[in-house]
Amino acid sequence: MKAAVMRAPKAPLSIEDVTISKPGPREVLVRLKAIGVCHSDVHFWDGAFPAELPVILGHESAGVVEQVGSMVSAVKPGDHVISILSPFCGTCEYCLTGHMSVCHTVNRELFQRDLTEAPRLSIGKEKVGQFLNLSSFAEQILVHENALCVVDKDMPMDRACLIGCGVITGVGSVFHSAQVEPGSTVAVLGCGGVGLAAINGAAIAGASRVIAVDLSDEKLQLAKRFGATDLVNPGKVNAIEAVKELTKGGVHYSFECVGLKQTAEQAYHMLRPRGVATIIGMIPPGVNIEIPGIELLVTEKRLQGAVMGSNRFRVDFPRLVELYKQGRLHLDDLISDRIGLDGITAAMQNLKDNKGTVARQVVVLD
Repeated sequence: MKAAVMRAPKAPLSIEDVTISKPGPREVLVRLKAIGVCHSDVHFWDGAFPAELPVILGHESAGVVEQVGSMVSAVKPGDHVISILSPFCGTCEYCLTGHMSVCHTVNRELFQRDLTEAPRLSIGKEKVGQFLNLSSFAEQILVHENALCVVDKDMPMDRACLIGCGVITGVGSVFHSAQVEPGSTVAVLGCGGVGLAAINGAAIAGASRVIAVDLSDEKLQLAKRFGATDLVNPGKVNAIEAVKELTKGGVHYSFECVGLKQTAEQAYHMLRPRGVATIIGMIPPGVNIEIPGIELLVTEKRLQGAVMGSNRFRVDFPRLVELYKQGRLHLDDLISDRIGLDGITAAMQNLKDNKGTVARQVVVLD
C-alpha cells in the first residue's frame, strides 16, 4: 500500500510502498476512504512530542472493512467504519465504570502486537511505527476491532472521518466531560477543528451564550456558523475581562482547545464561582499550569482534563452521525480543503502556521 512516511521531524513526508500484515485473531484490515489532518499529528511531526521513527502519522479516519481476524465479532467485511485512537478492552475498571476513553492509557499493550510477532507495518525488513495504534496517513490500516465503530453507509466518508477525533473531542468534552447544562454560559478558547466542534456541541447542548476566543478574526467569523454568540480576540482586548463583562462575572464552563499554559490559565480565570474549566488542548510535557490554590477552596472552581471527549464511541458516533443528518452538527463547514496523500506535509504546515482559513483538511482516497 501507499503511505506517507515520516523519517525525521519537520522533514517532508515521503510517499512510500509499505507492507501491511494480514489480520490477527482480533484485528481488522480497513481500506481508508478519508483521513483528517489533525493538529495532534503536527505536534509529533514538528518534534514537540516523541515518535518512533520511521512512522506513519494520522489517526482521524474512515473507510471500509476488507478483512477480519478469526475472533472478530464487532465488524464484518463491507462495513463502513470510523476509527478512534482510544480503543477499549471492555473488562477493566475504567470500562466497567463507563470511562472507556481512559482504558487505552493504562492498557495500551492490549491493542498492539507482541514484540515476538511480525510487525503490522514494515518496509522491507524495517519495522514502521504504528502511530496511536492506527497510522492513518495510508491507504489501509490494520487495527484492533475495538478501535472501530460501524456507521451508516450513507454517511459521506469525508465527513465521517472528522467524527473520529476532532469532533468527538470537542463535542464529547461538552456533553460528557463538562456536562454543559441548557441555559448556561460557555467560553471556548481556540477555534480550530476541535474548538469549533466544542462550540457546535455547546450550541446543541442549549447554552445561552457561547463565547469564541481566538487571535484570528477569520476563525472567529467561522465560529459564528457553529453557534458562537459572541466573539473575543485576545489580541485586541483583555480576554478574561471581556468574557467576565459579557457574562456578568464569568462563564459556567470554559474549554481550552489550544494546548498552551497561558490559555489554560485564562480558561480557569474566565470562570464564575463553581465554574468548570476543561483542558482539551495538548499541553507539551513538562509544562505546568498555575492557578491560585485558595480559589479552589473559596470559589469551588474546578480545573479538569478530558481525553478524546470522555467518549463511549460506539454509542456516540452513531448519535453524531444522526445529528449531522439533522443539520445540527456542522461537519460540512469544518472542511477547508480536500487533498491527496502527497498534500499532507503542506497541510500540517498550514496548521503549524495557524492559517486563519484552515479548520480541517481532509485526505480523500479512491
